[in-house]
Amino acid sequence: MKIFITGGSGFIGTRLISLLNKNNDVEIVNFDIKQSEIYPEFTIIGDVRDLDALTRACEGADVIYNLAAEHADNVTPMSLYYDVNVTGAENVAAAAQANSINKIIFTSSVAIYGLNRGTPDENLEPKPFNEYGRTKLQAEKVFEKWLSADLDRTLVIVRPAVVFGEENRGNVYNLINQIASGRFIMIGDGRNCKSMCYVGNIAEFLKQQFVKSSGSYVYNYADKADLSASDIVSIVREQMNIPTNNFKVPYCIGILGGYFFDLLSKITGKKFPVSAVRIQKFCADTTIDSSLAMSSDFIPPYTLEDGLKLMIKHEFK
Repeated sequence: MKIFITGGSGFIGTRLISLLNKNNDVEIVNFDIKQSEIYPEFTIIGDVRDLDALTRACEGADVIYNLAAEHADNVTPMSLYYDVNVTGAENVAAAAQANSINKIIFTSSVAIYGLNRGTPDENLEPKPFNEYGRTKLQAEKVFEKWLSADLDRTLVIVRPAVVFGEENRGNVYNLINQIASGRFIMIGDGRNCKSMCYVGNIAEFLKQQFVKSSGSYVYNYADKADLSASDIVSIVREQMNIPTNNFKVPYCIGILGGYFFDLLSKITGKKFPVSAVRIQKFCADTTIDSSLAMSSDFIPPYTLEDGLKLMIKHEFK
């Protein structure tokens, strides 16, 4: 079986390739704008915005994993979200059709639901609050249109919550780093809960999807049970032997500080670890219902606390 992966040099893609590579019957091609540091032998340098290059690269593939995405909170220009996430999806669908590839596995995001929506399942009406979520939702519709053209096709859409783990420099890493450096201040009461997933678990879940038969499958993915913001901070402090600090800043003051850093970023051209969007996301209840994924005979190899401990040990000790 030939498996074609877009964005396989990234955080999740690297772990996915590591798992797939254990199967001797699998041929892997990684199509990415950057070379994979760990698996250069599988990598073809290319951009999902380049339809011709993408179509040539996936020739002969049996399944496409579309992981390539523009996802950072502070992307400039904003049009990159659309160019990579939506145009990229259109190109992947077109390349699949040109090469008679009938199976696509797409990593979307829980960002399509928006903030403070309770605990959404896969049937909740999407209400994305930022450009990343909006373009991920548009990409889903692109692939749904591709699916509808042929009953023999298979589409698996996986909507992960926040993904963290070793070698990641995302929001969870930034939070741990701020706690470790003594710069962290709890904004809000800390009781808001966060759905998250450890990279080792989401990679294993994605790996298991290429055996799906024809049809449409949509899964939220988060490791359970959810942790509150205070729980996460407590685990980090305990693992790093940092004394407890109960000082908290009211949300209204914290969000004003976020807007200040946004303005400062525009004036200076520098990017700061604090922004209004990051504060909104940190202080919001961002929980999802992932019971459908967990009822599909999938057992996560790690707990959330295991994942946090592994990340802290790797990155900070």
